[in-house]
Formats: sequence, C-alpha cells, structure tokens
Amino acid sequence: MRFPLALTTKIASHIIKHKVLRTPKFAMVLQLEPLHTCNLTCTGCGRIREYSTSLKDMVPLDQCLAAAVECEAPMVSICGGEPLIYPHIEALVDGLREQGRIIYICTNGMFMRKKMREYMAANWTAAMERYLGQLVTEDLVSEKEAQQIRNADGAAREKATIRPSRWMYWNVHVDGLEYTHDLIVEREGVFKECIAAIRMAKILGFQVATNTTVYKETDVKELEEMFKYLSWLNVDGHTISPGYDYDAAKKDMVKRLGKDPKAFFLTREMTRDKFKDIERWGKAFTIFGTPVYQEFLAGKRELTCTAWAIPTYNVRGWKAPCYLMTDGHYPSYGEMLSKVNWEKYGVVDGVARDPRCENCMVHCGYDPSGALGTNYQRGDNWKNMKYNFGARPKRYTHGNEVKAFTGVSIGKGHLAEAKAAVNQELGGRKSAYARGGNALATEHMTHETHAEMPSTGGGCGTGNSDRDTSQREELLEKISSTRRL
Repeated sequence: MRFPLALTTKIASHIIKHKVLRTPKFAMVLQLEPLHTCNLTCTGCGRIREYSTSLKDMVPLDQCLAAAVECEAPMVSICGGEPLIYPHIEALVDGLREQGRIIYICTNGMFMRKKMREYMAANWTAAMERYLGQLVTEDLVSEKEAQQIRNADGAAREKATIRPSRWMYWNVHVDGLEYTHDLIVEREGVFKECIAAIRMAKILGFQVATNTTVYKETDVKELEEMFKYLSWLNVDGHTISPGYDYDAAKKDMVKRLGKDPKAFFLTREMTRDKFKDIERWGKAFTIFGTPVYQEFLAGKRELTCTAWAIPTYNVRGWKAPCYLMTDGHYPSYGEMLSKVNWEKYGVVDGVARDPRCENCMVHCGYDPSGALGTNYQRGDNWKNMKYNFGARPKRYTHGNEVKAFTGVSIGKGHLAEAKAAVNQELGGRKSAYARGGNALATEHMTHETHAEMPSTGGGCGTGNSDRDTSQREELLEKISSTRRL
C-alpha cells in the first residue's frame, strides 16, 4: 500500500461516517498552532508579522487537547511557529495519541536530533546499542552525546519523550536542495541539519514526511532531484503546495525584506506551469494528497475550496476563514462554521469570490476537496482508492548520486546585503541582530546547531517583537543608506 492501512482506514471511516450522517461541513485535519515563536524567519511565511504581538503567548496544553476533541479531526498537524519549542510538546503528542489521532509534527528540523537523543536516553536498553553505534559511525550523534545517552541520570530516564509510532510523523520542512532551502529559510546550515535529523529518525524507526512550498524562483527540475534524494533516504511521503501571496506574507516581504511579492509568489497560471508534472511525480514518489488535487494543480480541472475541512486553532482561537487568510478568530469550531459566510471565499469556475483568493491553490484549501468529492467527476472515487491502496512507489536507488549539497547560501541570503552593511560599520563587532534571539527558542538550541550556524546567531524573528522589528528596520535602513552613498 502507498499509505499505512490503519491510517487510511481511519480517515476513510471518518469521511464515510459524516457522509452517512449528511454532515454539511466537518474537519479532516486540525492545524494546531500551540505557539508562534520560531527560531527561523522563512521567506514567504507571514506568521511572525501577523502574530507579532503574541509571539510569547502559548495555548495551554488542556486547550490544545480540547480543540482536537471539539472538531473531531482524525489527524492533527502540530505547527506554529516551531512546535518543538513548545514546552509541553511531549505531553501534547501523548495526549493526542490517547485520543486516537494521527499526528504530524511540522518542524523545521533544527531540534529533532535533540528530541531523539532524549528519547534514546529515556528508553535506553542494551538492544539500542547497535542503533547508537550506527548513529555515531554516521556522525549523527557525537561520542560525547552517546556516552550521555548510555549514562543518563534518573531525570533523563524519567523524562517524557516523543517515541516512534505508526500514528506519528515528523513532517520536516524542505523547500529544495541545500542552497535553495537555506536561502528560503534565511539561515545557512539548516538543510544540512534537516537531512541529519531525517537520517537519524529513519535509523530509530520514526516515520518521516517532508513539506515543500513551491515559489516563483523554484526550479522544478531541482524539486524532482530533491524527491529522488529523499526517496533514497527512505522518507515515507511528501506534501507539496504552491506558495501563494496571502496578505501576511506579502506585508512581511515588503516591510522586512523590501522585496516585491510579485517576484516571489505564484499566480494561478504559474502554479499550473510549475505543477504540470505533479501526476508523474505522484507515480514515482509517495506524494501525499489525492490524485484529484494533483489534477487541479496541473490545471486539468477546477475545485471548490473547502477550507473549513482543515481548520486552524491558535493562541487567539479558531482562525477564519483559513490557515492563510484571517478575517477573525472564534471561540469554538462550531461557532466558526456557523458564523463565517463560506460562500464569500474561494474560486468558482475560475472566478475569485474574494480577490485575496485569486491565486490560491494551496493544499489546506483544496486537497480535502479531492477527498470529499466536491466538483465530483465520474471515476474520482476509483482514482482516490487506487492511489491510496495501490503499491507504494519503489525507493529511488540512485538517490545518492543527486548533488543535494549544492552549497550553503553564504553571503547570498535575502538579508545578506543588510548584514554586510551592518558588519562593515561595526568593524567586526557583533550587532544586535547577530546577538539576538528568543530565550525560549535558544534554550532548545543544541550545541551542534549553534556550531553549524555561527553567522546568524540565535534567530532573527523570534522573541520580543518590538526589539526584533527594530533590528529588521535597522538592517533595511542600512541597505537604503548604502545604496544612497
């Protein structure tokens, strides 16, 4: 099978139940954002600017679990922000499993190895020695860290950890090969750490998926090479979606980076061109998402948005109308369903009901449409069944030949010009930008992570929003000053 039987059966049963009950709108995946703090500032992500006044806020654990119960979604995608910064992440995962949810931890990968070392220390037995030996041999765990795992104290043994499970995936953000990915996340060394974390996770028996956003500058040939490489690493599946110019992302790009959003985000026509090979990719690689959605991306059919099927819950409540657009927050999922005028949004027969929806073809709005049968065409059910229950694509055995490490974005990132201007003025002294960082994020940073990323410090985009905004404005002002000279 392409997907695990238990997971496929759980989701299919959920859909069938609500079809029988004739429930007009119901949740399939809950996008749960327990916090918006993040150690990165990925280009194209507007979360930090949209929630700049609440970056230090967190959803209490009991409210996170209650949100999952309330909407009854069989799958929960824990996102944010960086969810591994959330202090209760282990308890949240355990609580969701007790509820019987399928769990995706959507992470940038920077703290994964630390979490997995904690898992090994808490569950250490002699039988794990062969895995630890392999991790040391492959430079995924240092000798010092290996000794700490073997000789963990009582507190480490009793610590709650994230364990391998057929019901849980690490969902790692990967937007291309090394140079491209590091450029988009605006930090050098991130791709290297993501790959190390994926390799370690597979050795320890975790399920791993990747999440990729495609932008105007994305080279589709590189994407195919990326899929080959990840297939060779035995990654279990991939989500891929077009980058769309939603308001928060556009504002962030203009104000923080001084960039024209039109040069970065995809129009609907561009999306169809970028995804013209998506159906072929779906046959060659384990692409998550229905074949109906893939046809939509390739421009072969239209779909109607079903954003209510993948609702978002965060520090302000239930976000509406969708994961990317915000017209309000509601105290309950039921109230959001009843009060939002869903007929105002989306694109119908190629015409945008709301101008903000014009270029949107993202998976959180349209992928459930393919599963729920909106815009149904004869044969769709058979396509979905064949795709889900069909044979899993074979591992790409020559993926090791892919030149994945194409060079980090040293001095060429989106903020490189500003950093250079500041560094020149300071004469080598560290700026507030380089020293900055959120305490909550920094305490989770491993020694190895800091060592791999010496040029960027503790993380622009996290911590006190006023301070961070002023640092960004200082950097952008340096660009303008340099150009005026």
